Amino acid sequence: MHDDGGAGAPINAGPTHALERMIFFSDAVFAIAITLLVIELHVPVLPRGSTDRDFLVALINLIPHFAGFLASFFVIGAFWAGHHRAFTCSRHWDPHILMPNLLMLCSVVAMPFFTAFASSYWNQRVPIAAYCSWMLLMALLNMWVQRIAVSPPVVDESITPEQRAMIRVRGQSVALGAATGLVVSLFFPYFGQPALGSIFLWRKLLQRLAHRSQSRG
Repeated sequence: MHDDGGAGAPINAGPTHALERMIFFSDAVFAIAITLLVIELHVPVLPRGSTDRDFLVALINLIPHFAGFLASFFVIGAFWAGHHRAFTCSRHWDPHILMPNLLMLCSVVAMPFFTAFASSYWNQRVPIAAYCSWMLLMALLNMWVQRIAVSPPVVDESITPEQRAMIRVRGQSVALGAATGLVVSLFFPYFGQPALGSIFLWRKLLQRLAHRSQSRG
């Protein structure tokens, strides 16, 4: 507690300040991680006198890297959006959220490596499975953070159970989509990353199941 100079009542800004600092730090880490993705897009080096065809072939060879960049850009962006959405519902500081949040950010920062690995060997089982496995780890850590962020004592008391359930459903759908991509990559590496698109199907399914459960209740 500290006095505001006698003009009014004492202000307790400690918990709110700590929560805001953690959110600002998290936003910075997400921004750095998403920026690092572009480092793996290297300009092709061709000898002097190369033909137009040589340049076109070089660009075509970069397609897997551009595809990996775009996929991971939106993956990290989606995780940031989920993090932002969860902490919009938070009001109080709890030190127990600090380590889960750091672990989740650690997994996010490593995403550029797995993106480069998968992009360089886009048709191989191990690189694609590693990418999907790491994304699954990110999703599980994200669920852990979200669960704390939308639960007492952190959550804002005005947040409804439906809002909290919606955030949890989104986190669960990402984990299920990543698990789907991992399973598919083990048998059909070409389709491992496209299978991550099942996240939207899982979300619809979980939302429908949650709606039925609420209706019966």
